[in-house]
Amino acid sequence: MKSAFREISRWVRPGLGLKRWFVFVMLGITLIGLGIAVILIDIYRTDTNDPLLLTLLAYGSLRFLPRVIRAIIFGGLGIGLVVYGIVNLNRSLLAPFLRPGSNVVDQLRDFRKKERGPRIVAIGGGHGLSTLLRGLKAHTSNLTAVVTVADDGGSSGRLRESFGILPPGDIRNCLAALSNDEDLLAQLFQYRFSGSSDLDGHSFGNLFITALSDITGSFESAVVESGRVLSVNGQVLPATLHNVKLVASMQLPHSLNEVRVEGESKIPEMVGRVRRVWLEPDDASAYPPVLREILTADIIVVGPGSLYTSLLPNLLVKDLLSAMNVSRAIKIYVSNIATQTGETDFYTCYDHVRALEGHVGEDLFDVILCNGNYSGDVGGNSQWVRADDKTLSDSRTHVADLVDDGHPWRHDSVKLARKIMEIYSAKTGPLG
Repeated sequence: MKSAFREISRWVRPGLGLKRWFVFVMLGITLIGLGIAVILIDIYRTDTNDPLLLTLLAYGSLRFLPRVIRAIIFGGLGIGLVVYGIVNLNRSLLAPFLRPGSNVVDQLRDFRKKERGPRIVAIGGGHGLSTLLRGLKAHTSNLTAVVTVADDGGSSGRLRESFGILPPGDIRNCLAALSNDEDLLAQLFQYRFSGSSDLDGHSFGNLFITALSDITGSFESAVVESGRVLSVNGQVLPATLHNVKLVASMQLPHSLNEVRVEGESKIPEMVGRVRRVWLEPDDASAYPPVLREILTADIIVVGPGSLYTSLLPNLLVKDLLSAMNVSRAIKIYVSNIATQTGETDFYTCYDHVRALEGHVGEDLFDVILCNGNYSGDVGGNSQWVRADDKTLSDSRTHVADLVDDGHPWRHDSVKLARKIMEIYSAKTGPLG
């Protein structure tokens, strides 16, 4: 009895958006009952000489009991039947859409909670952005990933060259990370072919987006339709629809000479130190929905990701950067955990921030989030990106353990998302 009452009471808890509809259902049933009662009373008054009818009405309406007792019996029975019917109707209707091991109430509560979550725009590319999204989708469904389209290597580069589309690789990673069914569909999207000379190295998701681009007539429509197939928890948008190229000026080792390096994939391979990067053409306009999301965001997160080849290609889109500057959102920069060979060798957290602000201007970010756990081995020639004294002297700096214990060179998606939500809550008040 207690368990049944507890189960029913869960349906009227705050935040589910159900109580108002229960009231409407009860009101409708009450009016129907009143209509039936009027008919019965009219029959009773006009056919009072029929003894069988009188007997049926007397027992059916429980007239032999006190009026208060009758009201309690009929009212309680009616409410119980209504609630029982609605609960089981919802279970029947929603059963095909429930995740295994979950129930309607818990899934509905989780949906409503994330529906009221903050509007977050995450800007970047590569695996860092997908890691961030995978953690944030547990806190809000109002997620927008803004992805660089400067990639020209691997499968994305080959498809870009062959079909003239924007590189789908980073967008594919983000769609998979935001999918509500990462166990199957997202794995299929990430599947990479091998063996065939034509398909070798291509991922299924890249080919899928390429095919949809041809079917729908536009790359942006293909991304939207891919999101529907994967049932993504948010949206993924390209930073720009222009065919941009990333170019770097790099200083050669043991020399003051600088050389021009064209192509996002070639920059990390070049021996030298990156001095400056820019886009060609440098007047590429941002994708308009990106500007709308940035201007209405509560939180804007830049990083983690490759500093020069994943983050800056987005921020170098001029009107995107302008929108960030005027946005009232809390702007957070997430520094990498480990240095990237050929791109940020020996960089500290301060070096990352200085390089960013050297390209986009100072004081763009309200918060600088750095990892403070340096236990473990980051592997290869990489080193820890440490929160040095210059970083710690900056009032914007927050330091926390963000390391994935199994892969110390990566962020832990849960730790990172939780810290971002803590920062947001501290600046705006407790989350509802």
